[in-house]
Amino acid sequence: MAKILICEDDISLNASVADVLRSERHTVEAVFDGESALELIETYDYDVLVLDVMLPGMNGKDVCRQARRAGKKCAILMLTGQSDVNQKIDGLDAGADDYLAKPFDWRELVARIRALLRRNAEGFTNSQVQVGNIVLDFEARKVMQDGKEIHLTPKEFSLLEFMMRNKGRVFNATTLIARVWPADEDTSAEMIRSHIKNLRKKLDLEGQPSIFRTVHKVGYVVDDANK
Repeated sequence: MAKILICEDDISLNASVADVLRSERHTVEAVFDGESALELIETYDYDVLVLDVMLPGMNGKDVCRQARRAGKKCAILMLTGQSDVNQKIDGLDAGADDYLAKPFDWRELVARIRALLRRNAEGFTNSQVQVGNIVLDFEARKVMQDGKEIHLTPKEFSLLEFMMRNKGRVFNATTLIARVWPADEDTSAEMIRSHIKNLRKKLDLEGQPSIFRTVHKVGYVVDDANK
């Protein structure tokens, strides 16, 4: 699961890209112009930006350049209807990581985003991560505990995935909301507490330490249970 922002002014293509990426279990937000994209980029953290080059107002290359100047390290995939090599070089020089020419096959879009996520995944090169006796498989969308599958809701899975990918890091509720939930979806600190509570009910074993830890007045962390 990744948090992805799409900026494409073609309404039909924008919706299609969003649908494809949501079917891959990503959290997706979509806008149609460069200024709106930059406003969200400066406010929230994304794993991937999918930017059309030709946008009304601020173009995709300028959005990319501004994002990099703001210190954003997310992967950036540029979409272009032009095959001109100089256009691609300009975009890469502006800070893009990859280019995809229109029209494209949906499978190639998904594969390129998957490759960008692997490149930025700080060592996660396979489809699984383990913390304690919990194994989470990103591609199969399964959580196993001592060989037994644990059934989670989609939001529980997304929250657990993010925290396991960032094992040992403490996150407050505001950060978890920004990283896991779409910006237009109402979520509160109380809902985060409720999700963490439900995850502990499903994953904690009696008499054994939990992989979840609440840091008083700071936030939540997932780490090996023996720490």
